[in-house]
Amino acid sequence: MINHFTITIHDDNGVKQFKLHQFVKKAIIYAIAFITLIVFVGIATILYLNESVSSIEKNISEVQNAYNELQDKNAQLNQSIKENQVVLFTKKEEINELSDSLKEIETMMGLIPDENTSIEDRITTTKMNSEHRRALLQFIPNGSPIEYRGITSKFGYRIHPVKKTKEYHRGSDLKAAMNTPVYATADGIVEWAGYHKSSGYGKLVILEHNYGFKSYFGHLNKIVVKSNSFVKKGDLIAYTGNTGMSSGPHLHYEIRYIHRTVNPYWFIKWTAENYTQIFEKEKKIPWQSLITATQQVKIRKPTQTLPLSLREAR
Repeated sequence: MINHFTITIHDDNGVKQFKLHQFVKKAIIYAIAFITLIVFVGIATILYLNESVSSIEKNISEVQNAYNELQDKNAQLNQSIKENQVVLFTKKEEINELSDSLKEIETMMGLIPDENTSIEDRITTTKMNSEHRRALLQFIPNGSPIEYRGITSKFGYRIHPVKKTKEYHRGSDLKAAMNTPVYATADGIVEWAGYHKSSGYGKLVILEHNYGFKSYFGHLNKIVVKSNSFVKKGDLIAYTGNTGMSSGPHLHYEIRYIHRTVNPYWFIKWTAENYTQIFEKEKKIPWQSLITATQQVKIRKPTQTLPLSLREAR
């Protein structure tokens, strides 16, 4: 069995031969094979790592892009939140202003503002209350029947200007020149239109209104309405005069509630602006039950104003 092998090397110095054991040959072969294997494994590992690095870099890039998109969306969301906050603040200010204005209206109308009630419900209540008031001011005498220039003789006991005796004056004598236009102070039916001798009112117009009210217009010179006709608030009904038991031209204005006389002065002053004042001044009328009974009453086209000036009466 051959246990050695010879290696021959030729160079400029000649030929050299080396005898090596077969074990060395196997060791060299194994070493070369191992190194080759290491090289292949290294190359495969490098390729794998390069692929992994590329994949990781790709993932990092995708994550970065997603992050950038998220940052952009977050910036847009923050901008939207800021804009919405500005809008919300503006709306809140508008609601506060609306609430303050509504509170003033509620107070003026005699309502008690309730902060716990929604704006919508408060507006609905105010609207209903406003419509109710317009209806009552259409059907119940209010305002002056003539251009207001003062009262010459008040409601209550007085010395009669003609009889010179103390008597109960059932109305208010409104100062007026001859033939001053007289207007209806509420919707109604003409109960009387003519000369009324027994009362001393001379030419007299009596209007019957809703809810038990009547209005009397005495000492007239000319009457332009007829009995049993309908009149609207603000309609011309007569002209002032000096007929009947009168000491000079004026208008005797009288209001009755279920045949009982009430002070017409508070009705002359009664307007939408001081709507609740009459409830305190005129105690003979059960206002609360009247208001409760007429809460659902509405009128489509109320008379906005009388063709008169009431500023002097306030």
